[in-house]
Amino acid sequence: MLLVKTLRGMEYVAGDRIREKLGDVKLEIRPSGYLGLVIVHSDDVESVKDIPEIETIIPIGIVCKADVDEIVSKAEEIVEMAGEFDSFAIRTKKRGKKHEFSSSDVSVRLGAKIKEMTNADVDLDFPDKAIYVEIIGERAYIGVIDGRDERRKYTPEKVDSRKLLSKISLVQMPYLEESAREMGEKIGRSAQTFEVKELVVAPFGYVNAYELEAFIRGVRRGIVSRLDIQRKAYAREVKEVKVYVQDIFQTARDKRRKGNVLIVTDPVGKQIRDVKDELGRDLKYADEVVVFMGSRQGIPKGVFRLADYVIDLSPYVTFATEHAIPASVIALICVYEEFVDV
Repeated sequence: MLLVKTLRGMEYVAGDRIREKLGDVKLEIRPSGYLGLVIVHSDDVESVKDIPEIETIIPIGIVCKADVDEIVSKAEEIVEMAGEFDSFAIRTKKRGKKHEFSSSDVSVRLGAKIKEMTNADVDLDFPDKAIYVEIIGERAYIGVIDGRDERRKYTPEKVDSRKLLSKISLVQMPYLEESAREMGEKIGRSAQTFEVKELVVAPFGYVNAYELEAFIRGVRRGIVSRLDIQRKAYAREVKEVKVYVQDIFQTARDKRRKGNVLIVTDPVGKQIRDVKDELGRDLKYADEVVVFMGSRQGIPKGVFRLADYVIDLSPYVTFATEHAIPASVIALICVYEEFVDV
């Protein structure tokens, strides 16, 4: 038996594709009325794993009553089904509100029992085996997946880009005149997305105070809206980006100190491929990475003389103002990844 998960609304499409592969196989589409689920009465994983409408496939080895004691009593069968492993994780998903227990109750008790039987370690991030307990109505479906086959956002071989992001200071010339607030909001969202060290709004000369106010108000609104989403999405503390205002020339002078790397993004600069080796080493060892970005006006040429790098991110293409932050930061992450140990 297979428990197939799909995007909501794609269950019947996935069911049709499964029948094309397996023939007249018995399917339970939306069991107990729950969207995004298809129970397939077949063990042929290989034939259906390339169906794009399917998000996840869990081979089910045990079906029992949706009761904690009953589930825990299956521990010996689960261990036998899993084979050899040094670490494991319990992934419990409970659907419905009629049960007198929570998903955590199942995970804790079953996990404790399996640990007692095998002396294996509990590893929620990178287990050898992931034991899935899928509770649908009055039944519990239990299956085991090799930990290497789980799709995970964070794996040991991936570089943690936050090590670079936490030392990036973005120096952004304000977008003034009409649409200042809307542009500020887009820039604020971009800066908060990457959780950089700080965002410096850096005008020069005289600027209209009310237009600057509108821009900064937009930046604040963008940061707050993105911050709310991050706090819901991440199981970790999220850092709110600090915002400062300083004249761009004074910012360049202040940031020009030992241990810092100053980068200007401008079409007159070099391509990243021409400087990536030196830049990668500097990104790795820098105390702070300061990136200057223009707006309707480019960065004043005098600032170029204080910069360690002037980089053209996309030759023959001029970025819109709201694209400068993501384009710059993603480019730096790509360079950084080649020069840092995981």
